[in-house]
Amino acid sequence: MTTSVTNTRRGYALAVAPNGARKTHRDHARLPITPDELARCARECLDAGASMIHLHVRKADDTHSLEVGDYAPAVAAVRKAVGQELVIQLTTEAVGIYAPAQQIATIRALRPEAASVAVRELVPKDAAQDDAAAFFHWMREAGVVAQYILYDAEDVRRYAALRASGVIPADGHWVLFVLGRYAVGQTSSPADLLPFLEAWRELGLDRAGIEWAVCAFGRQEADCAAAAILLGGHARIGFENNMLLPSGDVAPDNAALLRAVRTSVDALGYAPCNAAALRGLT
Repeated sequence: MTTSVTNTRRGYALAVAPNGARKTHRDHARLPITPDELARCARECLDAGASMIHLHVRKADDTHSLEVGDYAPAVAAVRKAVGQELVIQLTTEAVGIYAPAQQIATIRALRPEAASVAVRELVPKDAAQDDAAAFFHWMREAGVVAQYILYDAEDVRRYAALRASGVIPADGHWVLFVLGRYAVGQTSSPADLLPFLEAWRELGLDRAGIEWAVCAFGRQEADCAAAAILLGGHARIGFENNMLLPSGDVAPDNAALLRAVRTSVDALGYAPCNAAALRGLT
């Protein structure tokens, strides 16, 4: 007599954040900047298990851009390389350059499949709530999946208040917990996740059906991602925040960082989901 065991662990989403707003080829030769480099990276990371790419683009001088004219060729190149096999998420990060009105205008113009928005940037004070609420609800209605970026437990509480008041829609979005953003040396550890989850559960958000993910800094990035996955979340990995493998060696490329995460969790019966499954989570 044989007994079959069904693995009930759900798939986890791996997003790659391959470049960020500030790093260049001087930081790593394989950090993708041009549309062709981003397309190659997207293909490599898809093969390594990614279901999403978090996209930053640059101006001709390699500085951070939210300009439609800089985003459009990069999005087209990635889409040509991977089709619909990756969700393309655009950043709205200000980097001290862009005001909320400009951040909003870019997403309205491009209408991407997904976009990340920092609550601190888009809702910096109560006076900004009307404009932010209009934008957030437009995203929900337009099918642009928002990922609200939260930097600490206080951000979690602010997010909960904005959601309860209707500024942020009740559903149709994700959140991202940024681990260790203000730690000494800007390094992260799995324990950094605990204050986020304590606030999340205290506020009853663990029962709200909102998916969450983490990103982390430094060589424990893969450990932080593994902790998140084991606790029911997802992970964003890549050169934007970290270039080191768990060994402390410099990763040869973004795909190697994704494989390091999978080494930690796939042997336990978990597996990364594809883009179609990721779309079904929201």
